[in-house]
Amino acid sequence: MRIAFFDSGIGGLTVLTEAMKRLPKEDFLYFADTLHVPYGTKTLPEVKRYVQESVSVIMQNDIKALVVACNTATSAAIEELRRMYPIPIIGMEPAVKPAVKRSQAAGKRVLVFATSLTLSLSKYTDLVARVDDHKVVDSMPLPELVQYCEQLQFDREEIERYFSRKLSGIDLGQYSTIVLGCTHFPYYKRILQQIVPPHIELIDGSHGTVERLCTLIGSSSLSTQGYMGQIEFRCSDENPAYLDKMARALDYLQTQYAR
Repeated sequence: MRIAFFDSGIGGLTVLTEAMKRLPKEDFLYFADTLHVPYGTKTLPEVKRYVQESVSVIMQNDIKALVVACNTATSAAIEELRRMYPIPIIGMEPAVKPAVKRSQAAGKRVLVFATSLTLSLSKYTDLVARVDDHKVVDSMPLPELVQYCEQLQFDREEIERYFSRKLSGIDLGQYSTIVLGCTHFPYYKRILQQIVPPHIELIDGSHGTVERLCTLIGSSSLSTQGYMGQIEFRCSDENPAYLDKMARALDYLQTQYAR
């Protein structure tokens, strides 16, 4: 039986990369809803419908657990999915709680990057209300970054210009932590780290999500020999070119994370 990963596009591959390190002997199915990517600019009812349609296709396979490797999809539909299916279903959550702990130690603020829809939904606002006792969390939507990622736009100068525009007027000296609250955003972690002041830490929810996955399936077998399982890529529009894009994006991530 395989572990399925689901996202609207290639963003969830950042979470899959973490899972491949933690669970090197597992086989994975990665499914992208390419008919409707990106989710972050859609309405809540649309995203709920798209997620349920995609997951119904995924569940026709021999799946022992599902990771909804998308913050927006998690916020929109995770509770319904857990009521519908008996297998473990793990979602994403922006790493606001650990970021707030770090900020308290440093006496600074937290900046959360995410999609517009994620930032507007109660799952995110309730999370912030629950952990942000001292009102140190600020949020910023970066919807264009998802589009850059889906286009495999990794040109350093172009991405640096984008971040410079979005961060202009912000006093980054106030912040100790930036939360990458969309699974597409870690593709640009290295570029962003070179733009922001060196005291700022960049974190995302991938590690916590994979830790939860390991707990629920009762497995965690770190290997120094690399990934030994198999991965199948699928997408909702059955586009061979996008399947090739997913493979190239995964190669890019593995190259970046290996440095």
